[in-house]
Amino acid sequence: MRVVAKFGGTSLGSGDRINRAADSIADAVEDGHEIAVVASAMGSTTDDLLEDITFETDEADRAQIVSMGERTSVRMLKAALSARGIDATFLEPGNEQWPVVTDEYGEVDVEETQRRALEVAEEMDEVVPVITGFLAEGPDGSITTLGRGGSDTTAVMMGKYMEADEVVIVTDVEGVMTGDPRVVEGARNVGEISVDELRNLSFRGAEVVAPSALSYKDADLDVRVVHYQHGDLLSGGTSIEGEFKNLVDLRERPLACLTVAGRAIRNQSGVFYHLSEALAESDINVDAVASGMDTVTFYIDEEEAERAENILHREVIARDELSSVTVDSPIAVVRITGGEIPNQPGIISEIVSPLAEERIHLQDVVTSATSVALFVDWEDGERALELTQELF
Repeated sequence: MRVVAKFGGTSLGSGDRINRAADSIADAVEDGHEIAVVASAMGSTTDDLLEDITFETDEADRAQIVSMGERTSVRMLKAALSARGIDATFLEPGNEQWPVVTDEYGEVDVEETQRRALEVAEEMDEVVPVITGFLAEGPDGSITTLGRGGSDTTAVMMGKYMEADEVVIVTDVEGVMTGDPRVVEGARNVGEISVDELRNLSFRGAEVVAPSALSYKDADLDVRVVHYQHGDLLSGGTSIEGEFKNLVDLRERPLACLTVAGRAIRNQSGVFYHLSEALAESDINVDAVASGMDTVTFYIDEEEAERAENILHREVIARDELSSVTVDSPIAVVRITGGEIPNQPGIISEIVSPLAEERIHLQDVVTSATSVALFVDWEDGERALELTQELF
């Protein structure tokens, strides 16, 4: 089996941890597996270096300085593997075999990077390449970086382009947890999670796998997260399933828009709970929710509109802070799902501007970490879909 193993800064944070990492790599190699290693900077080296740059510097010098953390890690890990009789070599920008290159715009040169990655992979049956994470090489030979979480990006990218069977992210958590064990009681490991779920969690603060890395995951590449203390690269942890797809689609059936009004209900605890609970108890699925200071809007299947209106009306009558419920239908929803949406400043403006130019009225725009939903009149749905597809 061909595996790319990425070791995070914590898992390489001391000599003992480097020994532990080298042991796990050596065990996998001795079992007949082809292993490529991606190494982060030891401990908090990168952050420390960034904090010490208290003077004016250009991007080229800055990249050279922060690259020293990863450059040190690969040398330490290569030496530890050599001490165990494992034939290993370290790769960093400037090496003839260095695989990760960018174009003149600073974007990964996919064709060239894939070609180089396959060349490195061809020698993995004889040697373990230890690759600096986070770093890339520009077309002029300069050092560039892949941004925050760049070592994760390097690992999954290499896994894809090396045609690996699996990428293993070795970190300081037991895979993906049901909650932050430092905050909640009884947090446990999640054995499997979809790439869509994890990307949304990652964009909202879960520090497990960098969101940028998961954009390189396809259905044929397994990705797993394990704790550095586990000691076995080939088992345990959390398996990340599926692949993240960029998608623009139009819901096939129309929605109804039910809006409940009330006095400053955003500041009234329990209002949303009672309204949504009433719908749930009647098996009415909510497609989306939007809220304002004095309103809560539920989007549901149009076929359920009359029943839902009666349910919400009973809640309005029962609660003094609520004043009225109204229904608007039919409504169409166009959803844009894409991994790069959160990283594009001004993307919402780019999405809605063509609709405004066509005089298409937007009922609502509801966003999440990795998607945007556009609610328009049903008769405008197909045109809104066409305009949005042209952007993506």
